Amino acid sequence: MNSVQNPDATDGDRSDASDAPDAARTAPVMPITGGRRGIGTATVRLAARRGYDVAFSYLSNDAAAEDLSAAIEMERRGAIAVRADSADPAEVSRMFDRVDRRFGGLDVLVDNSAMIARPSRFEDLDHERLRRVFSVNAIGPILCAQQAVKRMSHRHGGRGGAVVNVSSASARLGSPSESVDYASSKGAVETMAIVFAKEVARDGIRRNCVGPGHIYTKMHASGGEAGRVDRVKDSIPMGGGGEPEEVARAILWLAGPEASFVTGTFLDVTGGK
Repeated sequence: MNSVQNPDATDGDRSDASDAPDAARTAPVMPITGGRRGIGTATVRLAARRGYDVAFSYLSNDAAAEDLSAAIEMERRGAIAVRADSADPAEVSRMFDRVDRRFGGLDVLVDNSAMIARPSRFEDLDHERLRRVFSVNAIGPILCAQQAVKRMSHRHGGRGGAVVNVSSASARLGSPSESVDYASSKGAVETMAIVFAKEVARDGIRRNCVGPGHIYTKMHASGGEAGRVDRVKDSIPMGGGGEPEEVARAILWLAGPEASFVTGTFLDVTGGK
């Protein structure tokens, strides 16, 4: 599962001198949505260690985002933190414009932002909750992927690249009586990824999905049950939950050259569930 967006947060486009373009773009560039905590932060850190310059979006806690960005810069990698709601087209556009200004383009997009609400039965889901969950979890990845295609596609003069969606095993398992809206939104992401992968394959873009299972992140607390992973760990064949870094390693594999002939694929990181 992924990092949670805060629907009450406001946009704060923090363009400043740090957006000055690098003298020469030598490293690959990876924007990561929802990068301030959980799987997103693990991916930001691992990408930097493996030689990527990174940009990550977040919705709250400027201080934590700035600390993460500074830590990446200390490792001699470029980093920018962008406060942006990935379900808002204007904010998504600003985020990618900042990536352009700082790095001059991108090579990999990791669509990680998502939100989960408190457990609910299907018949009790209200319209506003459904609207927000699908806006963040399903429409947001489309908006971000559109921006990436316009920059990476051979059709638009780009040099190609990769898109990795962070989906969820719940798209397959359903999450009945708990998070059926979250699961349904992730099912939409996976269908969109199949269509997208086939449409842009000859434009030099690969698109794949990672499907985390029960991962130890703060997302569960935001959904009302901080101890959820331990509650269900006996249902996991490997006997326990996973760590964000284990999902990040799967993301980086799909993003990198080792997966050069892989597109339209779903890689579960579930401990066998």
